[in-house]
Amino acid sequence: MKKILAITAVVATFLLAGCSQVGAAATVGDTKITQATVQGSVDAILSERAKVDTTQMQLETGASLNVSQLRFHLLSTLLRELGKELKVTVTKAEIDTRRASIIDQVGGEASLPTALVNAGIAPNDLDEYIEAIAYSDKISQKLVAAGVTEDQLGAEIQKLVVAKAKEIGVTVNPRYGKWDPATADVVAADSAESAVTPSGN
Repeated sequence: MKKILAITAVVATFLLAGCSQVGAAATVGDTKITQATVQGSVDAILSERAKVDTTQMQLETGASLNVSQLRFHLLSTLLRELGKELKVTVTKAEIDTRRASIIDQVGGEASLPTALVNAGIAPNDLDEYIEAIAYSDKISQKLVAAGVTEDQLGAEIQKLVVAKAKEIGVTVNPRYGKWDPATADVVAADSAESAVTPSGN
């Protein structure tokens, strides 16, 4: 479980319920992340929480949960785009191997649901999380080969993600918050102001 939490922390370092689910929660270049996609992740997480003991867990709820799921889908898309630029690929076999390793680390299939709930990962999103981590690892390897030191990796990857986001363009539906191009992150909606302020670059 700690390993899963560490994994999500890595993903979060690089940076992410409404009525209508029609339209985009965000766009990343030509990729549209629909509100239904984000809501699907939220709904799955809430559904899984009902099946496990969450009394000792600190879990996101409401708008915070919505924003974190959008942030995840945004970041995974940006890492995929960055991978294309750097000629880095992640295969299904690599994802499957890493998934098996994670299941082993959390104590087997029976322990996986609790670990995912604790980490705030929808079951159907686990492969996408693993893919994002794999892209991050491979990009890190390229940076190390180019002379970047281990302690600089996080900052360097964030710089690349920020640059890629600026290059291809990112917009966020104001109902989720605002896109901060300086940090490549979604800033949660701030009362009525964010509801009337267009979000984008």
